Amino acid sequence: MARPDTATFDRLRRLVAIDQYDARPVRSVLEAYTGTEMTTIPIGTAEDLEVAVRRARAAQARWAATSPKERADLLLRFAALVFDRRIELMDMAQAETGKARSYAQEEVMDVALTARHYAKTGPKTLAAKKVKGMIPGATDVRVRYQPKGVIGVISPWNYPVTLAASDAVAALMAGNAVVIKPDSQTPYCALAVAELLYEAGLEPELFAVVPGPGGVVGQALVKTADYLMFTGSSATGATLAEQAGSRLIGFSAELGGKNPMIVTSGANVDKAVEGAARACYSNSGQLCISIERLYVEKPVADEFTRKFAAKVASMKVAPAYDFDADMGSLASQAQIDVIDAHVKDATAKGATVLAGGKKLDELGPFFYAPTVLKGVNEHMECFATETFGPLVSVYEVDSVDEAIKLANDTDYGLNASVFAGSTGQARDIGAQLRVGTVNVNEGYAAAWGSTAAPMGGMGVSGVGRRHGTEGLLKYTEPQTIATQRVIGIDGIRGVPRKLFLKLVPTSMKLLRFLPGR
Repeated sequence: MARPDTATFDRLRRLVAIDQYDARPVRSVLEAYTGTEMTTIPIGTAEDLEVAVRRARAAQARWAATSPKERADLLLRFAALVFDRRIELMDMAQAETGKARSYAQEEVMDVALTARHYAKTGPKTLAAKKVKGMIPGATDVRVRYQPKGVIGVISPWNYPVTLAASDAVAALMAGNAVVIKPDSQTPYCALAVAELLYEAGLEPELFAVVPGPGGVVGQALVKTADYLMFTGSSATGATLAEQAGSRLIGFSAELGGKNPMIVTSGANVDKAVEGAARACYSNSGQLCISIERLYVEKPVADEFTRKFAAKVASMKVAPAYDFDADMGSLASQAQIDVIDAHVKDATAKGATVLAGGKKLDELGPFFYAPTVLKGVNEHMECFATETFGPLVSVYEVDSVDEAIKLANDTDYGLNASVFAGSTGQARDIGAQLRVGTVNVNEGYAAAWGSTAAPMGGMGVSGVGRRHGTEGLLKYTEPQTIATQRVIGIDGIRGVPRKLFLKLVPTSMKLLRFLPGR
């Protein structure tokens, strides 16, 4: 367990989908713990991206001709390789992002689970299905699913292994090719995924990694792909959605969140404190579905706040390539700047720091203490704006109804968490929240890890879903093949047309007595 060595970077660099990559300008890739250069990555161009898409399109025609069972077998081999190489993948994720090892492991396991899920369920989901026809017995209707073609994936830096792989495996299962533009901070995680896919037997052109600036390589991908999958900020997502719409191609995105947790007066306070600590500071808070707002009913508010602040203050923050740390560093100076600005703005306007609230420069350049604020109001930047860092605000509420109202008072709608006196009460609260996923007695992992269920956001938190049947079929074009026999809409052979037309209304009335009509 250690930072990847030079030989690893050299091996993976050869997988970049750029011709003559060794003669290209390069960008530094930093170790997040130290802020120092680990290696470099070739900088791709729009032309590189267009070549990769062209090659992917040719390979996709061959891949689409394979059976779903063959694709599933490849994904099972890939899942097994991910598990076998999990140490190396975790090392790479930590090196490029600075996350604690427990969250690197969580990320890598998600890739294996998602690949296995689609390998097991994909063939049945993609199989042609017979559905009700227009005229019972006379109209045979089959629905089949064709791949869209080349799927463009723009993946972020915060979960660079799983968000390079989890969307891609669904797209590949559906018979598509994938061209991915990874974030410039974390290109080697995507290349590590590519290496295992190729080792599992995938033709390299079917998963092409083209690193480079979003304004160049990303824009070229938007202009050439047949479908676009994006994970990132709501503002960028809105721009990409508009661009995809102008081309009339499909678009899916998981975007930002200002996610709430509700703790009712009947909840087990100690369990809620433990759950909140994970929910708020997983991946140093750099997780779209992490919690940033805590609404606690008045009867338990003092106890919860006191215990939660103490728990957070005792968390171990460290640059460790092992499981010794509760939280690692942030990923970059930009993330440090945002959280530092949010904390300073809030405290200048009257908020109280209950834990953290400071940079930890003695550990490294991108370390910040997990932070709890009280007294945050609508005049403070962190009140409604996503921080995307280890910062959470605690609010005391008079009732569950008030908590629900405040939780819903946002343009975001990605994830929520509920700790209540009973499962029934928690589920009832969850049903009233305008979010894509609700976790009961957990912060985010219960929904995220349930790969058979759809995951995504409402409002400005996203479009479409990943995981579940929806996460697979979005990468297909449904096609209906309807065969008419004996009776047509214009009549029956041998029956006068006028008589037939008179019989149509009576026939329609009789149809309602048939099952499913």
